[in-house]
Amino acid sequence: MLRSFKIGKLFGIPLYVHTTFFLLPAWMLLTNREGGPINALFVLLGLAAVFSCVVLHELGHALVARWFGIGTESITLFPIGGVARLQRMSDKPFEEICIAVAGPAVNLILALTIFPLVALNAQLGIGLGNTFYHPDLGAGIALARVVYWLWAANVGLLLFNLLPCFPMDGGRVLRAVLSIWKGQLRATEIAVRIGLFVAFFIACLSVPARSPMPIFLALFVLFAGQMELMGLRQLEARRRAARFALPVIVEDDPTSAPPFSGIAWDSRARVWVMWHNGQIVGHWGAN
Repeated sequence: MLRSFKIGKLFGIPLYVHTTFFLLPAWMLLTNREGGPINALFVLLGLAAVFSCVVLHELGHALVARWFGIGTESITLFPIGGVARLQRMSDKPFEEICIAVAGPAVNLILALTIFPLVALNAQLGIGLGNTFYHPDLGAGIALARVVYWLWAANVGLLLFNLLPCFPMDGGRVLRAVLSIWKGQLRATEIAVRIGLFVAFFIACLSVPARSPMPIFLALFVLFAGQMELMGLRQLEARRRAARFALPVIVEDDPTSAPPFSGIAWDSRARVWVMWHNGQIVGHWGAN
């Protein structure tokens, strides 16, 4: 079974690398074979720099969450990015918006900090070539290209994470705004639906990009969004059940048991159903 490896701590937060992460440097080296071993070193240097920015992005979320009294269990790096696992999600729209925008704000600051070097490279006529290093150009040009790549990565992280695609940062901001009027559960359902459409267009980018990465990103959005929605539905079901001292059933069929009073998940209709003495008295959470 795939697992994560702990590589250290940052601000008291454990930092992990998932086993699948190592597929990314392998793929990068395979697709950047020109330039020999020196070019490979610059590829790995650039990749390490980019994922350092990913870690800082996740730290932005974690430290702002800590400010609101929400701890972070871990930060894990995957081939498609990082995930900060908070101990809980805030149910207050203002707090959720602050936590969500903290990550992209870090990328904005990094992009603005690096931009003067990129502008200098542009004036010198240095762009991002097919390889970082070439014997005719030297290590200085390769390092300048790494800087350009790092700037472009931060701009990409900023723009991508602000897409209204739950559970990405922009989707969380959308959910928080909607929850002011709709409540958290209904707002999450709407945000997840919007995320499905955005994920489809992200997957379509794999054709012009000639890369499977957009498909992996879209699948992550689909899976993570549905999992969080399901968890929120279960939490809401338990809250309602506790109010009436009722049991909660996730998959069982109450109609096959004696007259049932409680809350059960209907996997066919994909709704939570409230039962009283074998009769349906309410439901919520329909897709």
